[in-house]
Amino acid sequence: MLLLLPSVAAADEPLRILVLGDSLTAGHGLAENEAFPAKLQQALQTAGHNVLVINAGVSGDTTAGGLARLDWALADRPQIVIVELGANDALRGLPPESVRKNLTAIITRLQQEKIAVLLTGMRAPRNLGADYYHKFDQLYPELARQHQVAFYPFFLQDVATIRHYNQSDGIHPNAAGVKVIVQSILPTVERLIRQRTSS
Repeated sequence: MLLLLPSVAAADEPLRILVLGDSLTAGHGLAENEAFPAKLQQALQTAGHNVLVINAGVSGDTTAGGLARLDWALADRPQIVIVELGANDALRGLPPESVRKNLTAIITRLQQEKIAVLLTGMRAPRNLGADYYHKFDQLYPELARQHQVAFYPFFLQDVATIRHYNQSDGIHPNAAGVKVIVQSILPTVERLIRQRTSS
């Protein structure tokens, strides 16, 4: 009978979802339990999923920063990684080609480790000019198609620029904004969970 206990315990282990991101993931200006990963975990558990959502968000991080700390983040042994990076690259006007290169390296590494990927899109500020923001905005769906990973078009959908969903800086979602993000992205995350657990 004792020999069966490790298998039972393993079956009860939650699916580990890591959110690799910047301040939008870290929860800048929010309590820890109000940040996106915590609220996503709560919503998924309420929907009946046995999951642990790990907050690997670092405020101010760029795609290069996310790539540099990827090994450290993977020490948490996630089975799914949500990649939420690029906002700071755009705010700094960094070349879209560099963003593409860094995200490609992140996705490739995750796929090599047999980790399911959900890439979330970001949009560049429009004051950077049409040439820049077209290149930046389009690199996300292009990467998702190229690498055949799950894709959520815009992380801040229905929240960006809406005053009552953002903090006073107009950039970071408040607690109400995080709830909107979670509810919008939830079906995409649930589809990926079902795919992962059935494979």
